[in-house]
Amino acid sequence: MAIEVKVPAIGESITEGTLNRWFKKDGEAVKTDEPLYELETEKATTEVAAPAGGTLHITVPEGQTVPIGAVVGRIEAGAPAAAPGRDGGEKAPRGDQKRTEAPQPAASASVERKDQKPGTTAAADVVLSPSARRLAEEQGIEVEQLAGTGRGGRVTKEDVLTLLEKQKTAPPSSPRKEEAARPLQPALEAPPVLPKPSAPSGEAPGRETRQRMTAIRQRIADRLVAAKNTAAILTTFNEADMSAVMTMRSTYKDKFKEKHGINLGFMSFFVKAAVEALRAFPVVNGRIDDTDVVYQNFYDIGVAVSTEKGLMVPVVRNADQLGFAQIERAIADMAQKARQGKITVNDLQGGTFTITNGGIFGSLVSTPILNAPQSAILGMHAIQKRPVAVNDQVVIRPMMYLALSYDHRLIDGREAVQFLVRIKECVESPERLLLEI
Repeated sequence: MAIEVKVPAIGESITEGTLNRWFKKDGEAVKTDEPLYELETEKATTEVAAPAGGTLHITVPEGQTVPIGAVVGRIEAGAPAAAPGRDGGEKAPRGDQKRTEAPQPAASASVERKDQKPGTTAAADVVLSPSARRLAEEQGIEVEQLAGTGRGGRVTKEDVLTLLEKQKTAPPSSPRKEEAARPLQPALEAPPVLPKPSAPSGEAPGRETRQRMTAIRQRIADRLVAAKNTAAILTTFNEADMSAVMTMRSTYKDKFKEKHGINLGFMSFFVKAAVEALRAFPVVNGRIDDTDVVYQNFYDIGVAVSTEKGLMVPVVRNADQLGFAQIERAIADMAQKARQGKITVNDLQGGTFTITNGGIFGSLVSTPILNAPQSAILGMHAIQKRPVAVNDQVVIRPMMYLALSYDHRLIDGREAVQFLVRIKECVESPERLLLEI
């Protein structure tokens, strides 16, 4: 009996996705709930699990855009028969073993190969997550070296990072031993010739390379253009003296981590400050819906995260009900999921206000674009020591430029300026905020 492999419904507004890669080959055996293929939509990249166990038959190749509900393959009940003489099969028997001995079926218990290192896994048996596979390929790691700690022995990105860390900390081998182990080379042997990078059709690469945009990048482009074309975006600026926050962090960071098990960063201060400012100016937390203004009486703060596939904005839910430690943990968890490609559509939907930090890349000042349908976005920037006038004295202080982009259709300049001043006041006097330590 054949079971159809379909594209699942990911979210209400998502109608199609791109089948990035199959984790199994056509004709291979799969298990129920085993990761089967990677689906990239306009909002997130998702791993789709096998609906049943059996033999996989692929009907849609990698790289194709498919609608929700489309059939991309089928699974036949039962494991595939072992193909004699197939690449990657068992080695020919040696010694007193008979050559006519029947090959073991693929589903039988695995036998460790003679040339396989202890504690490693045969390449054909290794199941890697997409992020683990990408990292392993980038670092030149053989899959046989990896030991999976995930569900069903699956190799995760953390497993690859652990192996890399072990390789970095491993003591270097003795040069004398390496010389002894190295076979003697003829005195006049020519140095090995390195292969030249391959070029298409044997010709040198052209002056440009054309590559199809990913679904996520297309969605980002569409949303940014739509925001510019729809909203009347204006940006106001201010600057904040970060001395008090930096002093508080250095004073309490050890106690904070000892109690809560997570580092105290800068973003939690700005999330708390944003909540206080949104309470004082509810219109900034609102949005335009056709001819209505929707005032949102909850505070779901989006925090922009840069990933290999583009910018994502996971949402910290009910930020007004969270303490510093809970905010820091939520941000760390969301950022990790986003960079590992495990973020879900629900993690990205429903924010009422967004904070983006270009300072981590060295930006001093910028004009962020609205994250529609939201009406405002706060831009943080790099902290830089600058001379400022304090009590008629010129002193050096760690300063940060702040930028608030807002929809002028809904928010007046007076409200925008006062909103940003309130954030500045909260950051410069963090004792007004509760640290929970």
